Amino acid sequence: MVSAQTKIVNKTGLHARPASAFVMKAKEFESAVTLKNLDTDGNAVNAKSIMLILAQGLSQGTNIEIAADGPDEQKAVDELVALIDSGFGE
Repeated sequence: MVSAQTKIVNKTGLHARPASAFVMKAKEFESAVTLKNLDTDGNAVNAKSIMLILAQGLSQGTNIEIAADGPDEQKAVDELVALIDSGFGE
């Protein structure tokens, strides 16, 4: 299992469009991928579920952890962190 922490940088947080982009990217990987809101100490949720991601209410400045477990875990974490860090072009 590989994990990394980052922060939501885009002004509108992880709303519908960026959440959709995040889920689509997560689905590209064979590994199981989870996302956890570190500010609320909640449970990690399946990063391949748009409903679970939106339910997290991730706003700008929220600290998150992305974790992956499987054959392409490192690539999954690296690419998903890079996507979050890019701010989704917003």
